[in-house]
This record gives sequence, C-alpha cells and structure tokens, in this order.
Amino acid sequence: MKIYSWNVNGIRAVVKKGEFQRFIAAHRPDILCLQETKAERGQIEIDLPGYHEYWNSAARKGYSGTAIFSKAEPIGVVNGFPKDFARRFKFADELERDSSEEGRVITAEFPKLNVVTVYTPNAKEDLSRLALRHEHWDPAFLAYCRQLEAVKPVVFCGDLNVAHTELDLANPGPNRGKKGFTDEEREGFQHLIDAGFVDTLRLYKQGKGHYTWWSHFANSRARNIGWRIDYILVSPRLRGAVQAADIHPEVMGSDHCPVSVTLAD
Repeated sequence: MKIYSWNVNGIRAVVKKGEFQRFIAAHRPDILCLQETKAERGQIEIDLPGYHEYWNSAARKGYSGTAIFSKAEPIGVVNGFPKDFARRFKFADELERDSSEEGRVITAEFPKLNVVTVYTPNAKEDLSRLALRHEHWDPAFLAYCRQLEAVKPVVFCGDLNVAHTELDLANPGPNRGKKGFTDEEREGFQHLIDAGFVDTLRLYKQGKGHYTWWSHFANSRARNIGWRIDYILVSPRLRGAVQAADIHPEVMGSDHCPVSVTLAD
C-alpha cells in the first residue's frame, strides 16, 4: 500500500499547471492525502477514475482544506474532530472550528488501519496562534490519534507546520523561536514521538537536506534551502510493515513536495 501526502497550496492551480495529473500518472498512490486544497469539491473537476474522493473544505473560500483520494473505499470517513471528542477539551469550540470549519482533518477508516490527513494550524508570523496550538490543538490531535489507535493502527500525515529538530531545516539558528521552529511547536511534535508514533522518513534517511517546503524567495528550492514540515507517522504496531519512506522534491506545482510511505499488506 502506497500512501502519499501533499500540501498542494491550492489544488486548482496545481491541476491547471498539469502537475497534479503528472504526479498521479507517475506515482499512482493507493491513498493520497492532500492539505491546503483551498477549494470545494464542486469548484474543480479532477478526472481520477478508480479513486474515491473525500473533501473537508473550509467555510472560508480559498482557504485551508483537506482531501483524501483512495482506490479502496473506506469503511467510514469523518471530517474534523468528532463532536463528542472535542467536547472533552476546554477550548472545544476552537478545536471544532479549526478541525471542521477550517477543514483541517479527515479520518478514513480501512479494515486494518485508520488514515488521518491533517493540516495543522500555523502559529502565524506574530505567534498569535501559538498558544492555541501548543495548549489545545497539539494535545487534542495526539489524544485523537491515540483514541483511534486503541481500536486499530493509525497512519497520520500532512503538513504539521513544524520542523522537529535542527536537522529538519537548512538554517536553524536564525529561525529559532520563529513560527514553525518554536520550542512549543517542537515540543508538540516530540510528544507524538514519545507516544510511540514513528516518523517514517527517519527510518530511511538521516541528517540534513531532506526538506519538503521551500520559500519562493532567493531561489530557495533550487538551492535546497528548505524545511521539513510534512510528515507521515505510523503507530508502533506498523513499524515492521514500513517497507519504504521518501520525499519527492522533483514533483512541482506547490511550494511543498509530496512525502510517501509504502506499507506491507
């Protein structure tokens, strides 16, 4: 099973450029998880015969949004955090708004596992959303994945909007304390690792240079001055099933590139 995750930063533009079609033809993912679609399903026609489509679009036009395309039909699909889950948390309204109204989470249940695509809220340049993320979103997302895991293994993937360690961005020094590389955001990711979830890329690739997002400025992508903020993590029970994990910087069309994992059946 080949699972891919890609922040497309606007699905309509990627399709218009032809990059989405080229990517599908070259990689043929069994499950494709998208983030930052910035579109509703009815706003674009994507010709993907053989795939089932599931969208969680933001209420605000042209903003955020996630989608899952799967060759196999899931047992069930849930958009956002379930209401009964969100109500356990102090800031339930904000969690429901972010996960549902902003279209940030989709869960697809399959016979042997759950697949979750997530577009984690950005802390913003002024860090005005850092407290919401650190104190509420990150703990809630971890709790949600653990709840799913209690029933069957979980694969969760997407743009987590954080570089975990200094190896995950080209220039850690000047970016320390800025959005995507604050202690709070990095701690939130570390809690996922401490809970046993496996960062699949690091099973195969170590060190610096493996990035998934590049600024549009200063020819950053060609120079590979980037950040690794897109991930695929799996439950510890799936670690032995991971056969490959990679990033695909040759795939163009977005300021992010796809990431992938291959699991044994």
